[in-house]
Amino acid sequence: MKARQVNHHNLKSQPEPLRIGVIGVGSMGQHHTRVLSLLKDIELVGVADVNVERGLDIASKYRIRFFEDYQDLLPHVDAVCIAVPTRLHHTVGMTCLQSGVHVLIEKPIAASIAEAESLVNEAAESGCILQVGHIERFNPAFQELSKVLKTEQVLAIEAHRMSPYSDRANDVSVVLDLMIHDIDLILELAAAPVVRLTASGSRTSQDTSQANSYLDYVTATLGFANGVIATVTASKVTHRKLRRIVTHCKNSLTEADFLNNEILIHRKTTANYRTEYGQVLYRQDGLIEKVYTSNIEPLHAELEHFISCVRGGNKPSVGGEQALKALRLASLIEQMALDGQVWNVDNLEFVKPTGVSFG
Repeated sequence: MKARQVNHHNLKSQPEPLRIGVIGVGSMGQHHTRVLSLLKDIELVGVADVNVERGLDIASKYRIRFFEDYQDLLPHVDAVCIAVPTRLHHTVGMTCLQSGVHVLIEKPIAASIAEAESLVNEAAESGCILQVGHIERFNPAFQELSKVLKTEQVLAIEAHRMSPYSDRANDVSVVLDLMIHDIDLILELAAAPVVRLTASGSRTSQDTSQANSYLDYVTATLGFANGVIATVTASKVTHRKLRRIVTHCKNSLTEADFLNNEILIHRKTTANYRTEYGQVLYRQDGLIEKVYTSNIEPLHAELEHFISCVRGGNKPSVGGEQALKALRLASLIEQMALDGQVWNVDNLEFVKPTGVSFG
């Protein structure tokens, strides 16, 4: 058993700022650095990146230290945000956790289920916080959608996450890059085990020997044990950016637009407006309600939640276990999309690894 020194911070006993760093300052890591520089009661110690020029530029911009080797950063911090390529999540995450450093790691939690399980186990053994960057959980539109649906009977869910092609996150398929966001959200909204699944997909490159020949358009249909049906579509080749979830309920239809931070609730009503002589002037067949949402940046809310968990020792709303559940389902969808098989809970031979549970 390895001896570890975990950096626990408590507001009552240790009022000094929480020391935090960022590992990987590419497109997402730069945003982590920006937001952290604005938060109170933390000390943004430095950033680490193998790209020296980029790392020095970010460090200079925020007047913090730069580390070419992320391991040199660890003795100076209590917590880190990891925004490196997915294939490096396990190695970097394990090193940080074994050093007693609390971790917020970008989604997906790891490149494989085995690596994700290893990270979850290490976090439990070390006593460190492990939060995964499923940022849409902190989107004001999703926060309000969750509240709305508590009083509704959900029948079906549709999720669309479409983007034009980009050079970012091209080391994974569209399932692990984009769809996994909605997989996590739908598992939270449906609140029941998945018992049936179909999926199909395509790639722009027909040469599967190419390193970048990952699936870039996938659609999946999920059946849950409570009768809810969900359809999830993600694309890296759509000429319009789209982020929305539509929920079909017994008494309403709710549309959540994550890009425009807007929620609309459609309800059926029937009302006739008549003159005093009984003549019908007009008929109202529907009502649309617009739900107020806050304007807080989701990343800001996510990082504040992480810092709060580190200080108070609380479990994050999206910890390693929840991220692992989403990754298991995403991996199965990816497999189904590649080979065209149909999976259900009574046909477990198609599940890799066997015994996967999404409930």
